[in-house]
Amino acid sequence: MWHIYQFPLCPFSRKVRLLMAEKGIAYELQTARPWEGEDRFFAMNPAGRTPVVHETERAITLSDSRAICEYFEETVDRNPLISGTAQQRAEIRRLVAMFDENFYAAVTEPLLHERMKKRLVLRQSPDAKMLREAMKLAHDYLDYIDYLIDNRPWLAGATITLADFAAAAQISVADYLGGLDWSSHEQARAWYMWIKSRPSFRPLLSERMEVIQPPSHYAEVDA
Repeated sequence: MWHIYQFPLCPFSRKVRLLMAEKGIAYELQTARPWEGEDRFFAMNPAGRTPVVHETERAITLSDSRAICEYFEETVDRNPLISGTAQQRAEIRRLVAMFDENFYAAVTEPLLHERMKKRLVLRQSPDAKMLREAMKLAHDYLDYIDYLIDNRPWLAGATITLADFAAAAQISVADYLGGLDWSSHEQARAWYMWIKSRPSFRPLLSERMEVIQPPSHYAEVDA
């Protein structure tokens, strides 16, 4: 059995969980709070970031969400999520990188810092200016999703891929933290509703981060 070390609002852990669920790979969750500096967690991943996946029976420990996803793509044949021609696979990886890196840096990370870390760790109030800037940048990314869905059934092309789950993982955390305004993004909203309604996604919607509650629409698959 695989064990995933994560905390509920880690978007990279969410991406790995979505891929594993889509592939039918069983796992159990283990809580990890990297900001607490636990030696056991840093021994598994010296970079100090979630997720880490571990299988005791074979003594396998994997870290870095993209490396983990690639590992399962290479070792589990069911439901490939990085597939197609070389050009199509490159497009999937481009979009995964964009959401893992650019969206995270511009939107998810500032929201996590202001609305989670400041509350749980630093005991400070959020910076309204930083929140407004993150929400403004989120609007630009939702615009891009609108454009992609206007031209493709899914973000990277004709079929659902890891690009969709990487984007949805980041967006779900931003949505939990109240950082998204869906009012002018009907295409992006419809795409996200399709993702939210999948069985793989539903466990994420039921989880809560300690003392931080999401907006009322967060767990609704038609809102």
